[in-house]
Amino acid sequence: MSKLPIAVVIPTKNEGLNIAEAVKSVRGHFEAVVVVDSHSTDDTAKIAEDCGAEVITYTWDGGHPRKKQWCLDHVRTDLDWILLLDGDERIGPGLLAELRQVFADPAAPKPAAYDIPLGYWFSGKRLRHGYTIRKRSLTDRTRCRYPEVGDLDAPGIGEVEGHYQPVADSVRSLRNPIEHQDLDPVAAWFDRHNRYSDWEAWLEHHPEVKEQVRRVKSRQGQLFHKAPFKPLVSFAYMYVYRRGFLDGRAGFDFALAMSFYRWQIALKSREGRTR
Repeated sequence: MSKLPIAVVIPTKNEGLNIAEAVKSVRGHFEAVVVVDSHSTDDTAKIAEDCGAEVITYTWDGGHPRKKQWCLDHVRTDLDWILLLDGDERIGPGLLAELRQVFADPAAPKPAAYDIPLGYWFSGKRLRHGYTIRKRSLTDRTRCRYPEVGDLDAPGIGEVEGHYQPVADSVRSLRNPIEHQDLDPVAAWFDRHNRYSDWEAWLEHHPEVKEQVRRVKSRQGQLFHKAPFKPLVSFAYMYVYRRGFLDGRAGFDFALAMSFYRWQIALKSREGRTR
């Protein structure tokens, strides 16, 4: 079977528990599989190489472009299409089959990017109801670019673009999901979101940058950006409106964790106003 004309690029740092599954899920199906590693202190790079990926070391210089845009600019530029996966994500048979349909005719017109739903796992269980995020993971690098948001001095994010999408002049959505299954302990989830909340709270005190971020979020993200009482709205949306309660204990835990994340942002923002 021919390989898809896509470079799969996996930005990593200390993804030793996850990277093997990510690489194995795409190995043999795509023209290139490249892990872009930021000087991991675990065995991420060695595992990726052993699984058949090309590994490139990335060093951030503190400015633009950040890591994902750097990948679009520099990694396997002989291929226009690039699929960015996180180290804890993998591709399943359904998405592979859908991608083969999309790229069956190389001459057929295509949008500049595809939004792909996430199949999200939390505390070891696949959430079927409460999580509805789509990521603009598949892009034609010649027609897409991550915005240069003015948050280089913000805490919590660093070398990787924040929670915003690459800009594309035309977008379609795919049906089948990328599976986001983090094998790290749940403590790692809380560590990451503690850092993310630092960034979100910083935005609250920099309204011009916050507006830059709002404009390049997904439609759902733009709507939620303006919502009042975000911790309560977040819980009600995920657990009640999106029927997260049907996911049992994991659905409750995830909705509550995301509500606490929104509460952290608000609390840190209020603390910042008193300094």
